[in-house]
Amino acid sequence: MDEQLTPPEGRMAIRLLQGYLWYPKSSPLELSEYLPETLEEASLLWDEMQAPFAFFENGEMTSSQHFFQFTALRIYQDQPSNEELHAHAERLSVALNPLLNATPAGVGWQLWEDLRPL
Repeated sequence: MDEQLTPPEGRMAIRLLQGYLWYPKSSPLELSEYLPETLEEASLLWDEMQAPFAFFENGEMTSSQHFFQFTALRIYQDQPSNEELHAHAERLSVALNPLLNATPAGVGWQLWEDLRPL
């Protein structure tokens, strides 16, 4: 195994939040103008992808949207307890909420707590 790809002893990446972001293809939008790379000691990542479903609940086709996988993760030295992880995810969610609400009309999201190691 390539030593450069092996994480330092004891360090681990754990997901805190997982989900999707989307906005209309007709909107000239950069999510990086609204979302930081880090927040509450967590790294925020979003990667464009094909939507995993064809339609939204309202019947609109997902193909009309830019669709992103969203992951918020944090690097830990040691395995935190489930209570600590939940508290970190909740604090991150509270900090992220006003940023998402400040995005332009048409931006949508569905995020949930996901406390699994990467």
